[in-house]
Amino acid sequence: MTSKERTRLRAQAMKMDSIFQIGKTGITPQQAEAVRDALKARELVKINVLKNCSEDTGALAKLLSERTGSEIVQVIGKKIILYKKNPQKEEKRRLAKKRVMDKRRYARKKPGAGKPPARAAGRTVKSSRQV
Repeated sequence: MTSKERTRLRAQAMKMDSIFQIGKTGITPQQAEAVRDALKARELVKINVLKNCSEDTGALAKLLSERTGSEIVQVIGKKIILYKKNPQKEEKRRLAKKRVMDKRRYARKKPGAGKPPARAAGRTVKSSRQV
């Protein structure tokens, strides 16, 4: 992951709320499975580590990343941000972008789009140079 991608993902995560919390029991297999499902649906997940959790936040992020097959975007304080690319969502984004571009291209090709407006029949335009 490049630094530009990581920066873009951080900016998106700032607007998000945490959808998971890790407590004193640490990461259970059920939590890892739930995070994996959320990553498949959203691609970007923000996780909050509670104060009563005795484990290190960085170690938790690494463990969760390994179990879910995701990448760590950021660990700051008690927050973990994970990202996993979903190829199906990427294909949907590509098709939506193509549709938008096709609409723009079609709008430019409409007949009469580049022509100046026609003059009204029977009216002459007087010029300031006429004698």
